[in-house]
Amino acid sequence: MRFVKPNRLKVGDTVAALSPSWGGPSLYPHVFDLGLRNLEQKFGLKIKEFPTARMDNETIYRNPKLRADDLNRAFEDPEVTAILASIGGDDSVRILPFLDLDLIKANPKILMGFSDSATFLTFLNTQGLVTYNGPSIMAGFAQMEHLDKAFETHVRELLFESPETYDFRPYSTWSDRYAPWSTPGYKGEVEAVFANDEGWRWLQGTSVARGRLFGGCIEVLEFLKGTRFWPTLDFFNDVVMFFETSEDKPSVSNVMYMLRNYGSMGVLERAAGLMFGRARSYSPLEKAELDNILVRTVSEEFGRPDMPIVSNLDFGHTEPQWVMPLGIGTEVDCQSRTIRLSESPTS
Repeated sequence: MRFVKPNRLKVGDTVAALSPSWGGPSLYPHVFDLGLRNLEQKFGLKIKEFPTARMDNETIYRNPKLRADDLNRAFEDPEVTAILASIGGDDSVRILPFLDLDLIKANPKILMGFSDSATFLTFLNTQGLVTYNGPSIMAGFAQMEHLDKAFETHVRELLFESPETYDFRPYSTWSDRYAPWSTPGYKGEVEAVFANDEGWRWLQGTSVARGRLFGGCIEVLEFLKGTRFWPTLDFFNDVVMFFETSEDKPSVSNVMYMLRNYGSMGVLERAAGLMFGRARSYSPLEKAELDNILVRTVSEEFGRPDMPIVSNLDFGHTEPQWVMPLGIGTEVDCQSRTIRLSESPTS
């Protein structure tokens, strides 16, 4: 499959803000406004709010077609260069039947979110579009003033500069929770900031895994399995998979069951490599157990001791996170211990 890249962002471009899943902006408008202000002031972008952006959560929940219509209109709108989710949620899978695929594929644009956004990001990726697992307006951009300054640089490099190749770099600090959004005067503060002393964990493999990026929140992807929105088995040939866990903190055993399902489908025998994000709210012991499960499931249960596996990476539900472009060629080198995009992430 040939993947279509959208155009890169430029200062002065217009981005669409909408709520394809949970109506968080209606409950915490000040957090939404923080994210929008950072997009405007730090990146020089213009904001175009679509109807669902601040719509009350009950209306959003009851009207998945309305949410899909917003997404369709954002792709069709000639003023819009990129589309950003306000935040995640738990039911964006319900919008998929209403997406206008012909319209969307005829108007490729940067589409970015994470967590529950994995439903439409992965589905549209299977249709040949490059999509972007990365920060949302309320969860990521709103906190930018209180995160590693390299986060802003990373977003600019990936989405504005679009280098021919790109080496991912670890952030110097990370956090796994925000200050309560109900705190009076909340300005994007995060809590429990840690130095990134542990680093990436190279669990197995001695070679270079080469393939297309594909993945997202491992729990959300479970919503798609067995539906018409799940990719064919051949789609997984030579993919570099990336998975991460949500704030719901699935048990290590549950992660094992999910990964075992990929093995039972035949995905693990086709994939080139596996990357796992820093597990949110896991204790050091639980992280070690997770690493053991990843290796045991892939290597022992499904016969892939050759597959490069790296964990504790800077994407997912801890902040700050990387932008992960689905469909873009990626190299995971176990010898040099580097992770690289082997092509530009946008046009």
